[in-house]
Parts: sequence; structure tokens; C-alpha cells
Amino acid sequence: MNISYNWLKDYLDFDLTPEETSAALTSLGLETGGVEEVETVKGGLEGLVIGEVLTCIDHPDSDHLHVTTVNVGQEEPLQIVCGAPNVAVGQKVVVALVGTKLYQGEESFTIKKSKIRGTESFGMICAEDEIGIGTSHAGIIVLPVDAKVGMPAKEYYNIKSDYILEVDITPNRIDGASHYGVARDLEAYLRQNKLKGALTLPSVDDFKIDEPTGAITVRVENTEACPRYAGLTIRGVKVTESPEWLKEKLTLIGQRPINNVVDITNYVLHSMGHPLHAFDVAHITGGEVIVRTLPEGTKFVTLDEVERTLSDRDLMICNDKEGMCIGGVFGGMKSGVTESTTEVFLESAYFNPTWIRKTARRHGLNTDASFHFERGCDPNDTIYVLKYAAMLIKEIAGGKITGDIQDVYPDPVAKPIVKLSYEKVNSLIGKAIDKQTVRSILNNLEMVITEESDDMLTIEIPTYRVDVLRDVDVIEDILRVYGYNNIEIGDNLKSNLSYETPTDKGYDLQNLVSEQLTGSGFNEIMNNSLTKEAYYTDSVVYPASKCVYLLNPLSTDLNVMRQTLIYGGLESIAYNRNRQNPDIRFYEFGNCYFYDADKKTEGETLKEYSEEYHLGIWLSGSSIDNSWTSANEKSSVFQLKAYVENILTRLGIPVSKYDYEQFSNEIFSTAIAIQAKGKGKSLGVLGIVNKKLLKAQDISTEVYFAELNWDALMKEIRKNVITYSEMSKFPAVKRDLALLLDEAVLFDQIEKIAYKAERKLLKEVRLFDVYEGKNLPEGKKSYAVKFVLQDDEKTLNDKQIDAIMQKIQKSLESELGAQLR
Repeated sequence: MNISYNWLKDYLDFDLTPEETSAALTSLGLETGGVEEVETVKGGLEGLVIGEVLTCIDHPDSDHLHVTTVNVGQEEPLQIVCGAPNVAVGQKVVVALVGTKLYQGEESFTIKKSKIRGTESFGMICAEDEIGIGTSHAGIIVLPVDAKVGMPAKEYYNIKSDYILEVDITPNRIDGASHYGVARDLEAYLRQNKLKGALTLPSVDDFKIDEPTGAITVRVENTEACPRYAGLTIRGVKVTESPEWLKEKLTLIGQRPINNVVDITNYVLHSMGHPLHAFDVAHITGGEVIVRTLPEGTKFVTLDEVERTLSDRDLMICNDKEGMCIGGVFGGMKSGVTESTTEVFLESAYFNPTWIRKTARRHGLNTDASFHFERGCDPNDTIYVLKYAAMLIKEIAGGKITGDIQDVYPDPVAKPIVKLSYEKVNSLIGKAIDKQTVRSILNNLEMVITEESDDMLTIEIPTYRVDVLRDVDVIEDILRVYGYNNIEIGDNLKSNLSYETPTDKGYDLQNLVSEQLTGSGFNEIMNNSLTKEAYYTDSVVYPASKCVYLLNPLSTDLNVMRQTLIYGGLESIAYNRNRQNPDIRFYEFGNCYFYDADKKTEGETLKEYSEEYHLGIWLSGSSIDNSWTSANEKSSVFQLKAYVENILTRLGIPVSKYDYEQFSNEIFSTAIAIQAKGKGKSLGVLGIVNKKLLKAQDISTEVYFAELNWDALMKEIRKNVITYSEMSKFPAVKRDLALLLDEAVLFDQIEKIAYKAERKLLKEVRLFDVYEGKNLPEGKKSYAVKFVLQDDEKTLNDKQIDAIMQKIQKSLESELGAQLR
């Protein structure tokens, strides 16, 4: 937000420099990003002086140029070639001397000594548009005869410099989003530091009703969305260009002047922080303003000539036939004031911030009015700003106020009451602050002490401070005015012993696994935990009934919390594939959120809500592509399974500690669930993503996805003790079996049976070939399996090896019907 230093001084008499003002505001919590010096005219008319034309003759080599001599207050007059048709002897003119920089929009050029058709010229006699004080280029500027020769044009035109402070307003400090609001905060700082600073609020004591009748009446049908609505009627106004002082003020802070009435409403907004709107009375048919909602789907054309479809939750300012304005957000085509307007209805209202915010987001509108209303304006300054703006309109645009002020305020907003103890002030701030200092700061912040005891204050908070509702909010205000830098660092360093918690361990392991995946070529992604309800609407695995809904969603695409990581990853895959990056290896750590109505318990607000920390892994595209060392290779679900098993091993969960169970559902066309052995507790899933899901994201290739429950994994390894053993000094022995099995048999079953048959010496079971097809009986397939045997204490002999292999073979034959090929 741009704050004008000179404008600030209209309300506060103080002596700080712009840089000191910036530092003071930053210390108050109104962080100022920078200070920029600006002029009402770009360049400040530096190098321009008032001159007098002494002679003027036709150029000997031109039919339109003139050769002049001009007195500019120097020892000798200057010879200047001028092409203006109106130049003449005796005129007082504006002269740009050699070296002067002139601006035309964003471009600039420097006046140089030059020869024009053989005649030397030592400057330029200027037109309005050439120096930025007007738009005319019909001829040079001719000044009154009493203009003083040699006077800098900067002094003649009273060009003033100003400083613009870039104040960053946090969402909770809307009370500081105006010049008066900043001045009010700055005054508290100045008083606390015993510096000069007197705040002045423009008076409206001279406000009066010119005629008792003729008011446009007001009817509010929706007091929830509009708790207060006020307005008055001004007839006989003359809508023209604004005076220079008003245009300059608005231009300096980046506002475009429109006309005197609209400019006054913008001026009051940036002065006092309360939006206003001026309606042309000619469009208020029926002589009544009605504040209500319109039926769902109603079409409405806004000032930007865009037709918008209204919701029945959009508050509208209407006449007796149609909507004129989206209340607190944006005007309609028939709501604005133009040069043909002669009668104005001036609106000053307080709208419900939630209604305004939702309407603004719904229609993608972000206006100065919505910025203020959705953060919370002061409902109790509505009449003051209305009177202030009306007085300015009468002063600048003329007219008469007809009829009484219309003010609909059925339930006045009371000032919040906060109880504050000195003990809590000192405890939170970390320093004992004198009670008188606390009371002084509260008084400077316009917080009224209504009751006081030895250790307790009862405080009445101004309604413009929408962010102050609790004692801690008041303490924060006390501290920022007292000064964070005034809280000394103590001489003692206090600490406490700590130990590694399960959370610390989980975080370390998360980093370990992240490094492992990154080292394997994966990229970490971070998706929004807010997602769209549409993903869960018809889902059985993740039903919409389990979704955690947002009370005030920004849009339908961000209205629930995610139950799974898969959808965010698929969106990321689609984004990358659409940008010629089809080979994907992604992983993400993130929370998933769940709602269970059955767990709802009286008196326990969050009982029905839960969250889990998950790890998602995605594979798609090629694992090897266009390599000179290897043939192209597509990613596969078996690669994904290997990555998952490596993670589990790294965490201290060997293959012997979990089981696989095959399944399919709406998420996976085929998949396996990973369960803790003997407990049936789910650790995660991995598989091939269902093509229907991929089609919905416009993904035309296979995607392999695994989702591990990180919380469950951490519980599983909670009691793990890190041990080690020496590598065996004795050689391992490898034996292969080619097994003929039914098609339905999984390698996982072979692995389990083999480890069950030989628990001590069998170290590894590895599948190295699968064959189905020709020369095999129907319904059969062949597995080639390698078994690795090793004894840590001695070398195995053939007799032992044969006995173990026969034992494994018999177990496979009896339990799976396996046959040797």
C-alpha cells in the first residue's frame, strides 16, 4: 500500500524525516519496504526557467521555423530556433536550457546545443505536453506578463516533491490501510517516545441537510450480509475534472483520476480506510435502494463490461427492477457517475467480511473496496465518512443535500471488552513494564480503561481494531508501541535437558529415505493438501463422507482436505507430460486427513478428525531412454516394488517382517497391500494405477504408485534395536530350481514357503525368470528361482546342501503342487 508522506502530514503534525517515518512504522508492525521521492510533475521541471522573447525573425532556410533571442536571466540572451506558430516578441515563455532532461511518458531526452538547418540553437521553448503540465501541443506556453524572467519553472508552477512509503499491510491490520490509520498508529509511537505528534481528524461539524425532503430511501432485506447501510442524496452536482490538488494526491499513490465525484470517494477511502460508492440517481428507479440477494443464475454486467452469473449468496445493491452493484465488490454498468450525472446517491456501508470475500473469490474480482470490506471495516465510522465525503462533494462539485441521512443499523456493533492483567503483560513480554506506561500506551491506542484494580484492567477496544479481541492481542499492541528493541536480553541463559523423541527419530529417518530416493533418481514434489471434492464424490476407497471440508473454501477446486497423495501426484505427472517430460520419478511426504462421524463425541471437538503422515512414490515413462550404454527400458511395477522394499529394509523392516496381499479396486487395476506379519496392520500399498483415473487426468501411459503409511512404519520400528554381525568368512552356495506352477501362484508364496522350510541357512530367494506359453500345459507357468545358502560358522558340504534343497522342494510340491522342469 502506498502512503504519501505529505498526505500523512495532513492528519499528523510531526517532524520525522521520511526515512525516520519508515523506521518508526516498521517498528510498529506496519513494515515499510521502501521510500521513494516523487514529484507532481516527472523530473520536477529541473533545468527549466522563465524567459522573455526579445526578438523573433523567420528562419532563412525554413517556411515555418523562427529564430528567436530569449532573455533567461543570464548575462547574454540565448538564440533559440522555435517551430511554434504562436511565438512572438515580448512573450514570457518556459525555456529548457542545454542539459535539461525532458520526459514523455516512460521515455526521456536531453536538450543539447544543436544546429537546425544551419542555425545554432541553445535550448528549447516548451509547450505544455513537453514538460508534463498539460496535454496541449498547439503551441508554446505563453505566461502572464508579470512572470519573473530567470525564475525556475519549478518555483513558478509550485512543483512539490513528496515521498511515497511502501507499507506492507498484514491481513489482520486493516486499521492501518489508510493515511489516517497510519497516522493514528504513528501518533502512539511518537507519544511513547516523547516526540512531537498531534493527530487531527477532519471535522464534519459543518455538515448540514440543505433541504428536508427529496431523499432516496433505503431498504435492507439481508442484514446478515449487510449489518449497516447508510446513504444520502445530493442533487444539482456538476461532474467535471477534479481540481489539481485532488488529482495529484491520487496520482502519487497510483490511483487514476476519473471525475470529481468518483475521485472524492477514492480520496476518502485512502484517507479514512472506508470504501464509498456514488450512484447516479437517474438509475435508481422507484426512488429506493434495496439491499438484497438475487436468484441463483441471474446475469449481471459489471463496470468492466463483463457479464457475470450471480450466486444467491452474492449481495446486491438494487433498484426496484434490477441489480445496480455487487455490494462491497464492484459496480455495475448502470451504477457509475458520469459527466451527465446531476444527482448522486452516496453510499456508506458495513458489509459482512465473509460474504464479501466469498463473492470476490467467486467472481475473480479484487478491488480496493473488496480488499477493505473482506478484512473488516469499522461499522461505527460509517456516518462520519459519509458526511466527510458529502461535504467534499458540495465543495468541489456543488449541489445540495436533500433529505435526511438514511441509516439502517438494526443491531449496533458494540466495542469489544477485554480483561487484562499486569502479571500476564509482564509474563508474555518478558519484562516488568511500569503500570503507568501500560496505561499510557493503551490511551495512545484509543483503548479506553473502564475499570481498574491493582492487577486487572477492563478495556474497551475501538471497533476499527478488528484484530484485537483477546488479552494477548492487547499485549501484542503494548509491546509493539513500547518497542521490541527495548526488551533487554537477560544475563542468564536458561536451558533444559532434552532427548530424542519419536518425532525426532521419524524426521531423521524421513531425511534418510529422501536421500535414498533422490540418489535413485527421484524428484521430491510438494502438493497442496487442499484438493477438490470431485475426486471423492463417487469413491468407495476414499468416500466423500470421510472428507474434511473447509468452512470457507476459496474455490470448488480447494474445498476439502486430501485423503490420499495419489491425486496431487497424478496432477504433477500430467503437468510434466504436457511439457515434454514423460519420464517420471516422484516422491512426496505429506499429511492426509480423515473425518469419521462415528467417533464424534460430546465435549471433544476434534475427536472425529484424524490425520496420517504418508509417503507417496510415482513411476511412469522410461527408466532408461536413449542411452548409448543400455537398451531402452520402460518403468515397471516391479521396479517400484524394489524401491519400496529397499525403503523398508533401510528402516529396519526386512522381508520376513511383512506379507503381501494382492487386490484391485477403483484406484489400482492390480496391486498388493503390505501388512505387518502376524498383526494384519497395513503399512502401505503399491500397484498399477487404474486407467480410468489416468484418463481423467489425460495421462496416456502406465503409472505405478505406492503409498506408505509413515506413521505406521514408525510404530513398527519403535522397538527396533540396531545390531550388527560380522560378515561370514565362509562362502555362500547358490542353487536354482525351475518350477512348473499354476498361473495363480505368486512368487511371494514360493518365498514364504522356502523361508519356512529353512529358517537358518537360507539367506535369499530370488526370481530370475518367468515363462508362460508354448510347450507348457494350459494354465501353467514356469518360475526360475535362485536360492542362496550360507552358514556363518563353517563351509557347507554337498550333503547338507542337497538335504536343504530337497526339503524346500518337497514343501513347494506339497503346498503349491510345484513340479521340477
